[in-house]
Amino acid sequence: MLAYIQFITVFAATLYAGVAIYINLVEHPARMNLKTKPAAQEWAPSYRRATILQAVLAAFASAGGVATWLLLGGTWWATGTIIMLLVIPVSLILILPINYRLTDPDRDKSSDRTRELLSQWGYRHTLRTILSLVAAIIFTWQVVSALPKSDVVDPIMSSTTISHEISAA
Repeated sequence: MLAYIQFITVFAATLYAGVAIYINLVEHPARMNLKTKPAAQEWAPSYRRATILQAVLAAFASAGGVATWLLLGGTWWATGTIIMLLVIPVSLILILPINYRLTDPDRDKSSDRTRELLSQWGYRHTLRTILSLVAAIIFTWQVVSALPKSDVVDPIMSSTTISHEISAA
C-alpha cells in the first residue's frame, strides 16, 4: 500500500511541477509576446483550465506526502510535504488577488495596468513552480534512495557486462 501512495505522490508532484514549468517557460512567455488585450483574453480560459488540473495534482501530492510521512516518518517526507503544501498559500495569497483583477469584467483588457498584472502573475507563478519542483525532487529522491541497491541499475556496470557478453559470444 505504501508503494502505491508513494507512486501517486511522486507522480502528482512531478506532473504538477512539469505543468508549472511548461506554463512558466512556454505558455506565459508566448502569451506575453501578444498585445495586451489578446494576452489577457487568452490568459482567462487558460487560467480556469489550469486551476482545476493544478488543484487536483497539488491535493494528491500533498495528501500522499502526509500519508507517507505518517506511515513511514522521516524528516525529508515532512519537508517535501510542507513545501508542496506551501503552493496553496502562495496561490491564495499571492496569485489569487491578481487572478481576480485580471478576470474582472470591467477591466480594460488593453491597458498598461493589465499588462503589469500579467507580468506580476508570471513572476508569482514562478515561485509556485519552484516550490513544486523542489517538493517533486525531494519525493523522488526519497523513493529512489529507499530502493534496495540490487534494484538500482548501474549504467556503467551494465554496459561493461553487456560488452563482455557480446565479446564472449
